[in-house]
Amino acid sequence: MSRDLAFMPAFQLAALIRQRLLSPVELVELLLRRIEALNPRLNAYLTVDGEGALASAREAEAMVMRGDDLPPLHGVPVSIKDTLRTRGLRTTAGSLVYRDYVPDEDAVVVERLRRAGAIVLGKTNTPELEQSSTTENRLGDDCRNPWNTERTSGGSSGGAASAVAAGLGPLAVGIDGGGSIRVPAAFCGVFGFKPTKGRIPSHGGFGSMPLFAQIGPITRSVRDAALMLSVTAGHDPRDPLSLRETPADYLRALDGPLGSLRVAVSADLGYGNVDPRLRQAVEDVGRVFASLGHTVEQDTPEIGSPFDFFGPIVLADEFAANGALLESQADLLLPYVRSSLEHGQRVPGYQYSLCLRAMERFRLRMAVFFDRYDLLLVPTTAVPAFTVGQRPIVVDGQKVDKLWGAFPITAPFNVTGQPAATVPCGFSEDGLPLGVQIVGRYGEEALVLRAAAAFEDVRPWAEWRPAIS
Repeated sequence: MSRDLAFMPAFQLAALIRQRLLSPVELVELLLRRIEALNPRLNAYLTVDGEGALASAREAEAMVMRGDDLPPLHGVPVSIKDTLRTRGLRTTAGSLVYRDYVPDEDAVVVERLRRAGAIVLGKTNTPELEQSSTTENRLGDDCRNPWNTERTSGGSSGGAASAVAAGLGPLAVGIDGGGSIRVPAAFCGVFGFKPTKGRIPSHGGFGSMPLFAQIGPITRSVRDAALMLSVTAGHDPRDPLSLRETPADYLRALDGPLGSLRVAVSADLGYGNVDPRLRQAVEDVGRVFASLGHTVEQDTPEIGSPFDFFGPIVLADEFAANGALLESQADLLLPYVRSSLEHGQRVPGYQYSLCLRAMERFRLRMAVFFDRYDLLLVPTTAVPAFTVGQRPIVVDGQKVDKLWGAFPITAPFNVTGQPAATVPCGFSEDGLPLGVQIVGRYGEEALVLRAAAAFEDVRPWAEWRPAIS
């Protein structure tokens, strides 16, 4: 039973707690034991707040026994990516610079999760200052994939995805600046969701990719992600980019009809090199949607690669956020982080301006494509999870860029701000999970979640258990 609880979706855990069939204290104790046993092999958590989590669980249990009104996530454990501030709990941003930093405030998303009754278990691993699509830093070993600990968990929310996949917590908060929720979720075989840009306020993070980064959930079920989004979405004046409109009721939206959708399938967005296993995976997902009665067509938006303008913007913005570290604490930074900040310092203003204009043209071309389609299906990554420290330089027989070659198809939707989910959809021949993105129009998270739930109904993944579990 304990193993089943460790992999039970959060919405079911919340229901059992409400019905007094599950003690929040017993649940937290179970997960802390699993973290103690498995985290040394995964390094999914950088900080575990066992004492604080148990204190919160005892308070949650007392509320249940008193018959108090209970919020939607009452007693349910959650992990927080370690680039989001947590009041009284160490927040390192994956860096030696911040190894002893203890904030005196919560990030907005943490505030809202606590208000919804969630119990913070700890802080999950991240590359230094979020500056990688794999999760490594100088605070310890690289974060590992629960399906094969020789393989990467992806990044930059690698610890979050690894923890959820291994049964070290049902809910995790990630941040996605160029694929940083979707890539690790795909590599680890769980559900990851990047909402529309600004849907969840970003105040309380480190702010290195303000134009592109978006907070979102990593979970084992679509319903859990909708539940997290429902309690965390909405405007906050501390984040000038947060959307002012009232968000939808995402849980209720899951139960609404999908109707007849126009769905495009693209294996590579016209510019990426993609492994045949991922090409086959997206074709298979397209066939599932066709079997559900939707109109599915092979089509690719004429957008071109975003990286010529995405890269300089990211580098300059990272320097704006963290460049002061070069003067005072450069020796504590990883070499690639120092190099990124130095490159960002050298991006001239005129180039940044030209890149912003190119970004707007890119957004327009994508919007025109979505005038014809409701959804777009594309692979999440170009390859399955690779060996730690060995990024591929050849994909499908073609030499690729070492930085983005394994992840060419997530950043476009950070540029456009569109909602994008990754759904687990099968395995490679060596037992590694494969993921496919479901992308919707700007502002249409509810439709993307409904579509992901429809796929989950036909091709469920909730019973998947990685080897380490």
